Amino acid sequence: MPCPTAQPTALVTGTSRGIGAAIAAGLRARGARVIGHASRAADDETIAADLIDPTAAARIWQQALDRSGGAIDLLINNAGLFSANPLDLSDIAWLDNWEDTLRINLTSAAELSRLAVRHWMDRGVSGRIVHVASRAAYRGDSPDHWHYAAAKGGMIALHKTIARHYAARGIMSYAICPGFTDTAMAGDYLESRGGAGLLADIPLGRVATPDEIAAIAVFCALDAPESMTGAVIDANGASYVR
Repeated sequence: MPCPTAQPTALVTGTSRGIGAAIAAGLRARGARVIGHASRAADDETIAADLIDPTAAARIWQQALDRSGGAIDLLINNAGLFSANPLDLSDIAWLDNWEDTLRINLTSAAELSRLAVRHWMDRGVSGRIVHVASRAAYRGDSPDHWHYAAAKGGMIALHKTIARHYAARGIMSYAICPGFTDTAMAGDYLESRGGAGLLADIPLGRVATPDEIAAIAVFCALDAPESMTGAVIDANGASYVR
């Protein structure tokens, strides 16, 4: 079955730029109403919240419900933090960075997923979650990015668990694992790792574009068959194949 309703309402986190902005645009082009999220709201359709705050996910969900008239059909967990956490930092600085990254990249996604699943089960309706993870979930990442790889690995485990246990209730879960994507978040990392030299590890010869990842997310949200629930879609230019 395709999307839950003819004109679904989607909550998309991290829509200020990059992949999230492209996903929001792609969904709107297909007729969906999109309620976005960013650290700072840019318009009336965007909820402002810093996901480092433990209360943020619940507030985002409630505000999205209020704006949507009480019904959300799609959740896209896209918000992410990608920052270096060198091993030689002080113990407390390293731990603070670890916890901030896991809260933004994993815990907030889990909180929103829980609220979405409960919302759909309480109403007796179907729903869909799309998780934007990373190839790091399977391949790992650099020595400065243990926390990022761990968070994305956790997101994949979360996704698979949701898919296995709620499919019979009409709740579908899909995940995307991009490699490097041409976003502001990845740009500094690419440069720090040698810029063009890093592309030698990508058989395609280039990084993905936000629109490419967004096209996959929109497909999962609106068009993917139910039998695909639980699937993890790689989009890394063949830099990691499994």
